[in-house]
Amino acid sequence: MESLSRVTNMEVAAILYEVADLLEIKGVRFKPQAYRRAAQAVETLQEDIADVAREGNLDEIPGVGRGIAGKIREIVETGSLAYLASLREELPEGVQHLTRLEGIGPKKAIALSRELGIRTVDDLEAKALAGRIRDLPGFGEKTEQNILASIRVSRTAKERRLLGYILPVARDIERRLSSLASVRQVSLAGSIRRRKETIGDVDILATSTHPEEVMEVFSTLPGVERVLVRGTTKTSVVLATGIQVDLRVVEDEHFGAALQYFTGSKEHNIALRKLAIARNWRLNEYGLVDLASGRAVAGKDEAGVYRALGLAWIEPELREDRGEIEAARTGNLPDLVGYGSIRGDLHVHTRWSEGAHSIEEMGQAAQALGYEYIAICDHAETLHIARGLTPERLAEQVREIERINRAADGGFTLLSGTECNIGMDGRPDLPDSTLKDLDVVVASVHSGFKLSEGEMTERVITAMHNEHVDIIGHPTGRILLSREPYRIDLAAVFDAAAALGVLMEINAFPGRLDLSDVNARSAREHNVRFSLASDAHNRENLRYMEFGVATARRGWLSADAIVNTRPLSELKRLLRS
Repeated sequence: MESLSRVTNMEVAAILYEVADLLEIKGVRFKPQAYRRAAQAVETLQEDIADVAREGNLDEIPGVGRGIAGKIREIVETGSLAYLASLREELPEGVQHLTRLEGIGPKKAIALSRELGIRTVDDLEAKALAGRIRDLPGFGEKTEQNILASIRVSRTAKERRLLGYILPVARDIERRLSSLASVRQVSLAGSIRRRKETIGDVDILATSTHPEEVMEVFSTLPGVERVLVRGTTKTSVVLATGIQVDLRVVEDEHFGAALQYFTGSKEHNIALRKLAIARNWRLNEYGLVDLASGRAVAGKDEAGVYRALGLAWIEPELREDRGEIEAARTGNLPDLVGYGSIRGDLHVHTRWSEGAHSIEEMGQAAQALGYEYIAICDHAETLHIARGLTPERLAEQVREIERINRAADGGFTLLSGTECNIGMDGRPDLPDSTLKDLDVVVASVHSGFKLSEGEMTERVITAMHNEHVDIIGHPTGRILLSREPYRIDLAAVFDAAAALGVLMEINAFPGRLDLSDVNARSAREHNVRFSLASDAHNRENLRYMEFGVATARRGWLSADAIVNTRPLSELKRLLRS
């Protein structure tokens, strides 16, 4: 079935996510969670979903039952889903768009649609600016202001995509191009090479003996929806996911300069050009040229450009004009944590709460990645939506972990843990008698995001004073492109963390990356140490660790600042201390 190859994993996942949203709006229980698990499994699947469908193995995907498998097959065969169309027809017009805004649940969306005739986000904004929303029952002036803030976040989100979901797509294009015999060099560039947390578009650079052939292949790749510009040196396409991808083919002698130029950032490049101008040189995508003699100083390789300017080579993740050029000039660049430095994952979920796989399955997947250990940190009981564990269930899980470890060969260890919730009073939602027996305790805020800065700061610091809390999970509570961080005095939190020996988590889940790169660097300046964690909810999610490492690198962190770069014996000593 040739049409199957035109439907991407992300397109299928998007349809399943929308089904889950609409079912939730209708008040259906349980089913939304099933569709979200299936969507997450599809978007993190290593294989092409069309190939899996062609082979008849859809119901073997973890989290995909027979019913949803049938719907996925309909999507990959037709490009749409009749069930989704029927759900859309059952709801008042516009409700679905409104519920995508942070702070507007199904009831509020339906009230806005019925009472004020609001159909679009633009309608909502106009009514909010006119002060029409505050008088509706259950709303008020504060809600009206929060709605306007959510609209601002939403508009930014439309222009950006999450690194974790776009990078695999970009790598696939890079791989397909590199397989062409006529392509000599190919590399991602732009913000995706710098590993920014969100991406506006994708830049790819290549050299080739036959540029026309490369552009023909590029413009007809699977997933390309339309071609914006087609030429021998530059072609721009838009994928079905809405992301724009630009491919430039340059001469071999210019590749290094072009790669440096198109990687950016703009501010970093301006600073480099100033160094060139001071030497009476010109720096652009064609190379570094001595204006007095017209001689090319550098340009064939990227490192040569930096070397000619008197700088050590600067890792792409650092190129934001945040002090990296001076550090490169004086020999003070950080020894960044490597992508292969992580020895274990300290925040992993299983099907005991909201995960898709068993403890053993998560352990096997972690071993396949070369890990020495992972911490099983399922949710605690007050997070009902995630089927959190009571102390009794958690004790049962600990016994299961111990059983698996006893049966293992000793080369890999499962650590017992929890992601407990920080209550409004700062107390974890599990008793000390339970926490003391665990290897790893992650404490996170999952509710009450509207507290004042002072209240939230006190709440988190109070949790950190619990002697059993090892890690503060996703410390600002943000959801990229959806929810702003809650108000909190991070400087005070970092000071407390350094004094108490509590770790700050860099949560690698693509929608979080929390702490951010900027906050991670600030935390390190306060002498804080870190835990990197995938927050995996299925086996494939374990690969998200890469994005946490990217965030750490952008935050100037070295391996010695991150506890799970250490072997298990040293990690246990650090946690005990």
